[in-house]
Amino acid sequence: MLVHASFRLNGKAYERNALDLAAQQWAVSSDEEQQGLGHFLVDWLSDEEHIALHTSGSTGKPKEIQMPKTAMYASAVRTAAFFNLSEGDSALLCLPIRYIAGKMMLVRALVLGLHLDIIPPKTKLPIEKDYTFAALIPLQANASFDVLGRFKTVLIGGAPIPTDLRKRISKKHKHCIETYGMTETLTHVATRVVRDAVIPFRAMPGIGIATDENDCLVLEVPYVPLWPIVTQDVVRREGDDAFSLLGRRDWVINSGGMKIFPEALEEVLTPFIKFPFFFTALTDADLGEKLVLLVEAPTTEKAAIMAIAQQHLGANKHHVPKQVSCLDAFVRTHSGKLDRKATNKSLHM
Repeated sequence: MLVHASFRLNGKAYERNALDLAAQQWAVSSDEEQQGLGHFLVDWLSDEEHIALHTSGSTGKPKEIQMPKTAMYASAVRTAAFFNLSEGDSALLCLPIRYIAGKMMLVRALVLGLHLDIIPPKTKLPIEKDYTFAALIPLQANASFDVLGRFKTVLIGGAPIPTDLRKRISKKHKHCIETYGMTETLTHVATRVVRDAVIPFRAMPGIGIATDENDCLVLEVPYVPLWPIVTQDVVRREGDDAFSLLGRRDWVINSGGMKIFPEALEEVLTPFIKFPFFFTALTDADLGEKLVLLVEAPTTEKAAIMAIAQQHLGANKHHVPKQVSCLDAFVRTHSGKLDRKATNKSLHM
C-alpha cells in the first residue's frame, strides 16, 4: 500500500522506502510498542494483500482472520468522510498498536496523510498540544478529563462508559463521540454523542443493521469480506439505522424465566459501589439460575454492598441479587479487561 505524501509520524516525513527501512529497525526494538509498530508497518508495506488480525470475541470465540488491506483502506476513507478529516490534520495514537483500534489509527494516518503523534498508551495522557482527531478508552478519558478539550473530535470506545464519566463529559465536552465496532468491522460502524441520557447508536452511512432470531445485532459492512457479521450483542432496534445495546447474549441470565442483562444493572450501581464488581449467575433448583453480585472486595463489605443493591435495584425484585460474593481478585486479560468467564469459574471452584 502507498504512503500518502502528507503523512507525518511524530513530526517526520517518510517516503515509502524510508518508512519500510525504519519499520524493520523498529520491529527488532526492545520496546514492545515500537516493536509492534514496526511489525505492523512491515506487514502493511509488504506486497501481501491481506493482514492477519485477531478478533476479541464480539462475534464468538476469538480467532485469527485474514483481512484485505483494501478493507482497511476503505474503512479509513469512510472515517475521513464521516468526521471531516483532511490531509495534514493532526491525530494522536495513544492506544496499544497490537489492538485493532491502534492499528486503524495508524492506517488512517497513512492513507489520509494525517500528522500522527504516537505516545505510550498510558492511562493519563501527557499531552501539551491540540489535535484534530484521537481515540481513547473510557479509562483514559476519565484520567485525562482535563485535556479532552485539546481534541477537536475524540472517539471513546472499547468498553462501556461509566455513568459518572458520561455525566461529566456531557456537561463539558460536547465533541466526545462514543463508538461501536470490532475487529471484524475494522472498528467503528455506529456512533452516538456522549450524553447524560443515553441515546441509541446510529449506524454510519452505508452500514446495514438487522437482528437475528436471538435479537443479536447483525451488521452488513460492504467493504469487508465477512459480512453479514452476526454479533453476540443483544439489541433493541430503534428504526432502520439505530439500535440500543441491551447486553451480551452469552452473559444473559435466565432467572425463573426472566431474562436479566447484567450490564444494565451494573450501569445503575457503578456510581455507588467503590469496588470492581459484576453480576453473574449460579445454578438454582427453583429458578434455574439465580442472580449473584460478584465483588472484588473484603467479605466485611458484603452487607453494605447488598444494601446498596437493594436500595437502587429494588424497584424490580428480579434485579436484586440473591447473594453477594466477595473475591480477593478478579481474573483479567493481558490488556487489563475483566475476564468474566474465568472469574466466574473461580467462584465454582
